[in-house]
Amino acid sequence: MPYYRRHIFFCTNKREDGSPCCQNHDAEYLRGYAKQRVKALGIAGPGGVRVNKAGCMDRCSEGPVAVVYPDAVWYTYSDQDDINEIVEEHLLHGRVVERLKI
Repeated sequence: MPYYRRHIFFCTNKREDGSPCCQNHDAEYLRGYAKQRVKALGIAGPGGVRVNKAGCMDRCSEGPVAVVYPDAVWYTYSDQDDINEIVEEHLLHGRVVERLKI
């Protein structure tokens, strides 16, 4: 059994030159929100879900982005409602959120 059932990485990269980046879309804030939701649902930690930040994932034009492993599903999102859907559908129930998938 893997240490974590699912691991979600949020790109939180900030480009200082002003070019497109995930941090221009409040990625750090929404990663923190996802982490709170995972904890509130009781699925955080070993055997459950881990929420992490990552540097640039080279999908800046599709941002903000997050990826769920081991499923290798990439998402874009825009607000807390999207994060709720990713957390509750994919991280909790294992169902890919097709409308947010990239």
